[in-house]
Amino acid sequence: MDRKFKFAFCLFDYMPFGGLQRGFLRIAEICMARNNTVDVYAGSCEGGIPDGLNVEILPVRGFTNHRRCESFFKMLDKTLSAREYDVVVGFNKMPGLDIYFASDTCYAAKAFSKSFWYRMTGRCQSYLRLERAVFDKLSKTKVLLISEKEKSYFINYYGTAEKRFHLLPPGISKDCLSPPNADEVRMELRNELGIGLDQNVVLMVGSGFRTKGVDRAILGINFLPSRLREKTILLIVGEDNSRPFLRLAKKLNIAKQVRFVGGRDDVPSFLVAADLLIHPAYRENTGNVLIEAMASGLPVLVTDVCGYSSHIKRADAGEIMSSPFQQETLNRLLYSMLTSGKKEFWRQNGKDYIACNDVFSRAEKAADIIEQAAK
Repeated sequence: MDRKFKFAFCLFDYMPFGGLQRGFLRIAEICMARNNTVDVYAGSCEGGIPDGLNVEILPVRGFTNHRRCESFFKMLDKTLSAREYDVVVGFNKMPGLDIYFASDTCYAAKAFSKSFWYRMTGRCQSYLRLERAVFDKLSKTKVLLISEKEKSYFINYYGTAEKRFHLLPPGISKDCLSPPNADEVRMELRNELGIGLDQNVVLMVGSGFRTKGVDRAILGINFLPSRLREKTILLIVGEDNSRPFLRLAKKLNIAKQVRFVGGRDDVPSFLVAADLLIHPAYRENTGNVLIEAMASGLPVLVTDVCGYSSHIKRADAGEIMSSPFQQETLNRLLYSMLTSGKKEFWRQNGKDYIACNDVFSRAEKAADIIEQAAK
């Protein structure tokens, strides 16, 4: 059967457990299932190339991230100019895109919240140039938006036309729905990890431990009353450098209460096995794990800077920490949620919300827009 369209998917780094990369992979799979060709260009690839993907790794150079980004985009431009594609899709900000999948927050908003001297650094200037290439009012790049709250920032700083934005629904897997044998799954995973059914499991999920607020969660565990603290485990699933956070836990004498289990492909089982999801992020464009937690019936404690915290609020599926962040508030709410009689109320509210809202079709809707652009 003849292929319909030929797409170039471009991203700076591929890693198996990153949220951006999982979104990219799902959209690529759907496009290929619809009989399109997808060629992938990346600056690096960790964890192996997924089966069925045609991936070309460009040999980028540079000692800093922004220099490596610039090197990648220059090499990409040269590579794409020699090949023909119906649509070029970027999963990082870069010039020359037909479509940009906006998984990141507005960098200009961050830059202009800092000092003049920060904005004069080479790193900041580089990232602002790349962002402007996508969002400038003269650009024609279509934007696949996954967080409504970021749109106003892009319009404010770049004058981006409203019609260029296409808001996508969340895109979680139906594997996150609480299974009929949830009690069995919960018991099996806790047995594997050596955690008793009488212990509290506070779960964190996501790579980028500093941005996700792992330090805030550790401090929250430390401030629990001693009897409750001793029966509570903070379980962190994701790929990043855990050493500074383990040092913090050791300094606070709660090393036994903090466990890093690395990247896992069975996150739905962790959601079932846990008692509470904590997500005290410093910044977060969306936060798919918040939706996944509701689907599994797991109450959520989250900062309001997360784009998808609005879903938690609308569902009444947990507690939201208002900005500016205060550690005392997290400490109080963590204790309150672990000892609250509202756990079943939050669980059921989350499940009911998922049953009544589209939280699964992000990748399908993105593929629709990409194909329409090709037509």
